[in-house]
Amino acid sequence: MEISKSCIEACLACVVTCERCITDCVASGHKECILLCRDCADVCALCARFEARGSRFGKALHALCAEVCHACSAECSKHAAHQESCRECAEACKKCAAICTELAQA
Repeated sequence: MEISKSCIEACLACVVTCERCITDCVASGHKECILLCRDCADVCALCARFEARGSRFGKALHALCAEVCHACSAECSKHAAHQESCRECAEACKKCAAICTELAQA
């Protein structure tokens, strides 16, 4: 149950940081970052809901969530030195990816 709670919390934190990052990247013109953050926020929100209800499709979604979070973290890391929201997003995505990877392999 503890890992489930950690997954939900990490996914929701990722949603929030991705949305903040999107807002800042619109002004900065980081198109690829915006696109990945949108996908990441959506898949993380769905993953949190699936985890909360104990969906039988959770394992497959965890794998996808981890993949999207890794990609988003890599892209946001490119802008992390000059944009705080990208740094925070990269960190949140990295944490979420680690938890989702663990759940996908369980």
